[in-house]
Amino acid sequence: MSSEWKTFVLRDVASIIGGGTPSTKEATYWDGNIPWLTPKDLSSHTGMYVKRGERCITKAGLDGSSAKIVPPGTVLFTSRAPIGYLAIAEQAISTNQGFKSLVLNTEQDNRFFYYLLRFHTPDIEAIATGSTFKEISGSALGSFEVTIPSYGEQTKIADILTTLDDRIALLRETNTTLEAIAQALFKSWFVDFDPVRAKQEGREPEGMDADTAALFPDSFEESELGLVPKGWKVGVLGDIAVSIRKQIPTSELNTELSYIGLEHMPRQSLSICNWDNAQGLESAKAAFSKGDILFGKLRPYFHKVIIAPFEGVCSTDILVCRSKHSTYYGIITMHLFSIKLVEYANRLSNGAKMPRVNWKDIAAYTICIPSSTIAKKYSNVVIPLFERMMANVHTTKTLESLRDTLLPRLISGQLRIPEAEALIEETSA
Repeated sequence: MSSEWKTFVLRDVASIIGGGTPSTKEATYWDGNIPWLTPKDLSSHTGMYVKRGERCITKAGLDGSSAKIVPPGTVLFTSRAPIGYLAIAEQAISTNQGFKSLVLNTEQDNRFFYYLLRFHTPDIEAIATGSTFKEISGSALGSFEVTIPSYGEQTKIADILTTLDDRIALLRETNTTLEAIAQALFKSWFVDFDPVRAKQEGREPEGMDADTAALFPDSFEESELGLVPKGWKVGVLGDIAVSIRKQIPTSELNTELSYIGLEHMPRQSLSICNWDNAQGLESAKAAFSKGDILFGKLRPYFHKVIIAPFEGVCSTDILVCRSKHSTYYGIITMHLFSIKLVEYANRLSNGAKMPRVNWKDIAAYTICIPSSTIAKKYSNVVIPLFERMMANVHTTKTLESLRDTLLPRLISGQLRIPEAEALIEETSA
C-alpha cells in the first residue's frame, strides 16, 4: 500500500447525519416537495445516484421531526433493516431514521466513499447492535476506521469503478428499451389491433411494409372478448404454450449448473440481473432451457417473469413455460409478461401467507390467437431483441464480476491504477 494512504475514523472526514419521520397523523406534512427516503426506496434501486423516494414531505414536516435535509453529494447509508443499502443524493434530500448519511469534507470524493462503504459493509454489520433488529449508531459509524488515499487517488479509483458501473447501467437501460419496443409492438398488433383498424378505415398501417400489412384482416367480428380481428381465434394460453415439468434430483446439482431462484428475478423486467450455481441446494429443482420463459408462481403479484439467458435449474416456485410452436414464442412471452395476465394469476392464486398460482389456471387465460403467419412475423421481429437482451445480461455479469474483483483490491490499495485499467481494457477487447 502506498505511503499516501492514511487511517482515519469516519467522523474525521465526514459529518454523520441521521434522519427522522414526520408525524403520519399530519396529512399536510406529506404533500410537499422535499424528497424523503426510507431504506425500502433503496432496496430495489440500481445505480449510484438517487433523486427521490416514494414520498415527499413539507418544510413543516421537517421542522416537526428529527428529519434533516442533506445536501447533494451526500453518501446515503442505511443503518438498519437492513444495513448497507447505498446511494449518493443527486439533489437535496431527507431520510427517515433508518439512515446514517455521510456529508463529506470537500477534499473527499463521494464516489470513492460510496465504494468504500460497500466494501466495508460486512465489517460495519459486525459491530451493529440490537436484539429485534441490528442497527449501527451514528457514534459507532463515526468511530469506524478507514484507510484512504489522497483526493487525487480517490478520484482515479472512483473513475475506474464508475466506468464499469456506467457500462452496466447502460446495458440495463438498453435492455429496458428493447423490452419496451417488444411491448409496444405487442400492444399495437395484438391488444389495440392498430393495423386492422387502419385497414378498416382505408389507411395504410404504420410502421410496417406492405407484405406485413397484407397479413392483417381489414375488419372485426364479435367474440366473447368483444371485437377481434376477423378470422382470428379466441382461445386460451394453453392452446399455444406449455409448462415443462422436468426435475433434477439433488445428486445431479453441482457448480457447473446455473441456478435461478425467485430472489434472483427482478420485478417487471424480462432480463435477469443475477444468478448462482446449484451446488449445495437441498431439494430437487426444475430444469429449463435457454429461451424458456420463467414465471414466478409464488406471490405472482411481484410480477417476476424473465427470459432464461442460459439453460439450468430453478426453484420449483417458478413455472418453466415454453411455446408449443416456435411461431408463437414472441406472443407467449409478452402475454406471460403482461400486467393483465399477472393480475389474473394473482386473483387465482391460493394460500393466505404464501399464495401460489398453478399452470392449469394460467393455461386457461383467454386470449385472441392470430394466424400463424402473423405470429411468426412478430416473433421474427422480437426474437432478435430478446437475443440481444440475453447477450447484454451475460456482458453485465462479466462486468459485475470484474468490478467486484477490482473493488476490494482498489479500495485497499493492493492494486495499482494502471493494472486495473489494463484489466478493463482486456474485458473491452
